[in-house]
Amino acid sequence: MKYDLIVIGSGPGGYVAAIRASQQGKKTALVERAEVGGICLNWGCIPTKALLKSAEVFTECKHAQSYGINLTDEAAVDFPAVIGRSRDVAAAMSRGVQFLLKKNNIDILQGFGKVKPGKIVEVASEDGKIAQYEADYIILAVGARSRELPDIKQDGVHIIGYREALTLEKQPETMLVIGSGAIGSELAYFYNAIGTQVTLAEYMPRILPAEDEDSSKQIERSMKKAGMKIMTEASVEKVEIVDGTCKVSINTKRKGVVELEVDVVLSAVGVVTNIENIGLEEVGIKTEKGKIIVDDFYATDIPGYYAIGDIVHGPALAHTASHEALICIDKIGGKDVHPMDYGNIPSCTYITPEVASVGLTEAKALEEGYEIKVGKFPFTASGKATAAGAKDGFIKVIFDAKTNLLLGVHMVGAHVTEMIAEAVALRQKKATAQDILAAVHPHPTMSEAFMEATSHAMDECVHL
Repeated sequence: MKYDLIVIGSGPGGYVAAIRASQQGKKTALVERAEVGGICLNWGCIPTKALLKSAEVFTECKHAQSYGINLTDEAAVDFPAVIGRSRDVAAAMSRGVQFLLKKNNIDILQGFGKVKPGKIVEVASEDGKIAQYEADYIILAVGARSRELPDIKQDGVHIIGYREALTLEKQPETMLVIGSGAIGSELAYFYNAIGTQVTLAEYMPRILPAEDEDSSKQIERSMKKAGMKIMTEASVEKVEIVDGTCKVSINTKRKGVVELEVDVVLSAVGVVTNIENIGLEEVGIKTEKGKIIVDDFYATDIPGYYAIGDIVHGPALAHTASHEALICIDKIGGKDVHPMDYGNIPSCTYITPEVASVGLTEAKALEEGYEIKVGKFPFTASGKATAAGAKDGFIKVIFDAKTNLLLGVHMVGAHVTEMIAEAVALRQKKATAQDILAAVHPHPTMSEAFMEATSHAMDECVHL
């Protein structure tokens, strides 16, 4: 069968590409070997947020009395029900994507997709049948999977990855989480919040190492306050399974080798791309350091073949993949499009308090030679945060001192992942501090702290 476009992979890059292509009149097919919606929807972003919501509700129930609410019974976690709700949410969202694909007349080709020379896609189904399809354009959006440490292999029971962490049958009493990026921090927060004794081990000098140092310090304080044990500059050297218990050796800079016993070890040390055995070598598509090489509009070096999402340069984030998909399809369709600005992609971590950022950290701005103005407004000075009982955190803004252009924004606090888009839009429009201060922010809101932080950077803050 001949299509105008075939997309391999139905994650937030793949299905968005397929729908946009169909909207532009292209006969489109989508190849998927597992659940429609990909890892993000089924095993990442969405089910994780469902778990985190359960943890948030449980925490609020435990502290209800501080809001003047007396619960007749003590709050308790029904772990299987929490996991079940998370899976139901993921399934519902997957059905939603299937509906959108059907609505846009996109054929779903179930099976493992592989590219062949001559703009051919080969699809191998579970029953062993192999079919070939031709297309004018082929987009690879095959995503990534949990990375394994060479000496700490995941067995899915005692040493697990993020997929198993979302579907455990029994809540562990103790857990070691290796890696404090977004995945590790979110799952560590979830399990700690519902009563598991969690130790978070990070190889770098601070947790959430990609974030601004002030954000990392705030989150470490908050996590420790919540009862989590945190070890930085710590390398997990060995895990032995003895009578169902994980005996762990951790080499730390401060205390030397530390021995730890836990029920489960969760390895969250990043992801690795799914580019093996998909035909790249046969077609001649070039790769570098586990990523497919593409131009600014996601074309590979072989005409007619494109790649987006985790398998190309740029941060491995769902919203990045979706935007790449739109740029790629619009370029194929002959529209006048601009390349992605990878310096203006927001990052969000959905723990409590939440973390969100965009642009340069303070250290990076100084490293790049900027003379900067920095403003910071703590939520302890926010009326809305105080009323909500959510005073942990702050908003920090970084401006170019010469032009007052907004270089970076770093937020820690309740609902800040919902607020960071304002900063993204302002940076997209090259906004200055004066532009921000000229926009009236509603009171009382958490978002007005962005304006307050800006006024602080300009030495005009009334409320500090």
